[in-house]
Amino acid sequence: MTTLVLACAPYDRVRPLFDGRVRVEGVEIVPVPIASEQSFPRAVQRAEFDASELSLSSQLMQVSRGEGEYVALPVFVSRAFRHGAIYLRRDAGIAEPKDLEGRLVGIPEYQMTLGLWVRGILADEHGVEVNAIRYRTAGTNAAGRRERLPLELPAGMDVAPLAEGDTLNAALLRGELDAIFSPTPPAAFTEGDPRVVRLFPEVKAAEIAYHRRTGFHPIMHVIGIRRAVLARDPSLARRLYDGFLKAKRLAMAEWDKALRASTLPAMIPWLPQAWEETRAVLGTDPWTYGVSANRAELKAILRWSAEQHLSRRCLELEEVFAPGTLDT
Repeated sequence: MTTLVLACAPYDRVRPLFDGRVRVEGVEIVPVPIASEQSFPRAVQRAEFDASELSLSSQLMQVSRGEGEYVALPVFVSRAFRHGAIYLRRDAGIAEPKDLEGRLVGIPEYQMTLGLWVRGILADEHGVEVNAIRYRTAGTNAAGRRERLPLELPAGMDVAPLAEGDTLNAALLRGELDAIFSPTPPAAFTEGDPRVVRLFPEVKAAEIAYHRRTGFHPIMHVIGIRRAVLARDPSLARRLYDGFLKAKRLAMAEWDKALRASTLPAMIPWLPQAWEETRAVLGTDPWTYGVSANRAELKAILRWSAEQHLSRRCLELEEVFAPGTLDT
């Protein structure tokens, strides 16, 4: 029996693996349920865990550099549409995406997967020259955030941290930034400050339209296995993938059952309608795993990573995902 220390946020689609309702043949999983903000640096910089939730963007950078202790599984434990992650200073004179060119834009980390997606969407869908944007990095609402991997950007690109102790939210309100790309809303927006608005005010409509045009449901995080662990048991990659797939299917079945019950499992009155609307747009399996069902999306991500000077070259899928999982 192999003991596998697995670090991942306790998502509904992962919990059946954590609590033992789904078993992986020949494996005893030791769960470490922690948020990605904690697991990412520990995995990327110290490879602490046998298997870990990973930032897809960071993983691609490391693979392209011949670095990193992990190989990825096509288990996409985090996905999120990102049109709602672009915040503007109302008086910055930005009326459309192209107006972002040449502007000062804050982002927690240039290399983060959110940035990869936002820039990819702006470039492909709106013709924005994203490498001409000037980027400033810092925590959105709390100081202290820094790039977890060193960047290798061409001389013409302008990417630099804000001063120590500063935040994107504060810099935006001072007029020193024109916009922010962030998974966490700047505090001013959350508090209803009229000086901060979204680039796409009708977020849900924009994201549904994007999905219908592209078929993409943005992949943010993957699961990685340490290469040394996989070398000892090459079939583990597929067995673990199958375990995550079973866990996700069980979670979906539990949601179906819970939302047909006479009482709601969460304090959201319209949760059943939201689930129905989600499946009407994304299909009966709104959270697909595997390479085959996500091939076009994955190829776009690999291309963006190279175009945005994160990966040293455009990778092939065979370089990214573990052998035995490419036919999933």
